[in-house]
Amino acid sequence: MGLVLFLAVLLWGLGVLMGTPRSVRLNMIGLLLLGVVILQVILPIGHPVRMATGGSAAPWLILFGLVAIGFAYALVVKRLRKKAGTDEDKIVDEPAPKAGSFSASELDRYARHIVLREIGGQGQKKLKNAKVLVIGAGGLGAPALQYLAAAGVGTIGVVDDDIVENANLQRQVIHRDEDIGIPKVFSAQNAMLAQNPHVTVKPYHRRLEADIAEELFGEYDLVLDGTDNFDTRYLSNRAAVAAGIPLVSGALSQWEGQLSVFDPKHGTPCYQCIFPEAPADGLAPSCAAAGVIGPLPGVIGAMMAVEAVKLITGAGQPLRGEMMIYDALWGETRKIRLKQRDDCPVCKDADNHA
Repeated sequence: MGLVLFLAVLLWGLGVLMGTPRSVRLNMIGLLLLGVVILQVILPIGHPVRMATGGSAAPWLILFGLVAIGFAYALVVKRLRKKAGTDEDKIVDEPAPKAGSFSASELDRYARHIVLREIGGQGQKKLKNAKVLVIGAGGLGAPALQYLAAAGVGTIGVVDDDIVENANLQRQVIHRDEDIGIPKVFSAQNAMLAQNPHVTVKPYHRRLEADIAEELFGEYDLVLDGTDNFDTRYLSNRAAVAAGIPLVSGALSQWEGQLSVFDPKHGTPCYQCIFPEAPADGLAPSCAAAGVIGPLPGVIGAMMAVEAVKLITGAGQPLRGEMMIYDALWGETRKIRLKQRDDCPVCKDADNHA
């Protein structure tokens, strides 16, 4: 066999030196091996030529089989790559949609929304054109941000000055273990764009403060407040009332969550109507102090996203003037009516805003 392999290498080398095409070189070596197999079959056992070329056809047939398998595999890979390249060309060459319209990919992505009578194509277009600001990328903000992005809300802002910590991962599902130490707004942005590249995410890595709140809120159509401190909740409420936009507010502790839409512009109370002042220290402990069951923020945060979608599309009846309370421990949900306070210092002149 050594002689034949030497001849094959020699033919290949001479072909390279002479500039012979690769396919021609392969054909020459193939003819050489085929000739060897024919000689092994027609010459008698013990013939000098047969002995010099391996003595048996079996090893050459095995070699032919391996080469054939290799060629078949290469052919399949080539065809798959060609097909993948064609598909990529189709994606790249897909014309950019006009402003406010949808690409083929978006139409397929949002098909389950579009077939809903309450949303349809017009509702999905409203979502695409909407701007929603989320305060907090923690327990409530994490699922709300994920579902807003998945739903196709065109522009999503997220405000948070915190970084991802190991203790967050029990419930803040938008962040991953590898995100520990990264600002939450950037971790959330990466996850949202990975889930839906058709949306725009604006991260604000800072604490919401009075000097920027009103101006920032004025750039958005509605706000979701998923924070866990009363100073920020009252500030968000004031800024939302001043901007004349709805505030979707969620809160939770241990096994219980609550949710409401505060929208004084439409004749319903604001947050301060219901909670005139912050509770005394210790009466409303944070999740870090009181604990919280992991999936509960997901439930309430997803409900906040639902309320946002309803407000944007006009579907159903948002929780204006109502508060939903969910008791996860006993699987109970109830709603209570909320009334606007005539003496509320924040929203008594809400009709003058907008």
